[in-house]
Amino acid sequence: MNSARPTFRIAPSILSADFARLGDEVKNVIAAGVDWIHFDVMDNHYVPNLTFGPMICQALKPHAKTPAGVAVPIDVHLMISPVDALAASFAEAGADFISFHPDASAHVHRSIQAIKSKGVKAGLVFNPAEPLDVLEWTIDEIDLILIMSVNPGFGGQSFIDSALRKIELARQWIERSGKDIRLEVDGGIKPDNIRQVADAGADTFVAGSAIFGKPDYKSVIDQMRTALN
Repeated sequence: MNSARPTFRIAPSILSADFARLGDEVKNVIAAGVDWIHFDVMDNHYVPNLTFGPMICQALKPHAKTPAGVAVPIDVHLMISPVDALAASFAEAGADFISFHPDASAHVHRSIQAIKSKGVKAGLVFNPAEPLDVLEWTIDEIDLILIMSVNPGFGGQSFIDSALRKIELARQWIERSGKDIRLEVDGGIKPDNIRQVADAGADTFVAGSAIFGKPDYKSVIDQMRTALN
């Protein structure tokens, strides 16, 4: 059993960034000290919104570097149906992680295999009212579990408290597997609740408006680090 908790990661969602200057927004938030860039893909079908395609991911890839030139992972969350064709396009566009919702794929295991065949790490995403049952058949194949603590489709929502119990359950799945799997949480993460979410078992935290909605990105990120440490 792998009982060691991975290092914490903060992953700002560019869904809340200034779309007119995305390259600069990515550079600025990386300079402020984040670990990953979270990329929310919505199709106006699986969720009632429309956001970014693979070309935007490809265009932002050169900007996803620290000031010292170290690449920062791009974490793509697909809120789309069907999954496979666009997942392949995002892999080719430079994604490092690609996660999808099990109910958006006709064949979950095949979709995981399709992502991993491109050399990209694969994850599964669970909506607030969705059980974790599919992990019984997929836990050995995935690299990331993403728990939605809001309903997918829009930024700026409030954290759903019942997600804490699901995070605890997902952490139990990971520890039983003995694998190095990231446990990410997306929705309503702020400096005043990030510690509670970490205590439930999460190690990676998506924050959109909590970071991009403030004038000083570094100040918010530092507050999150202080709460985590």
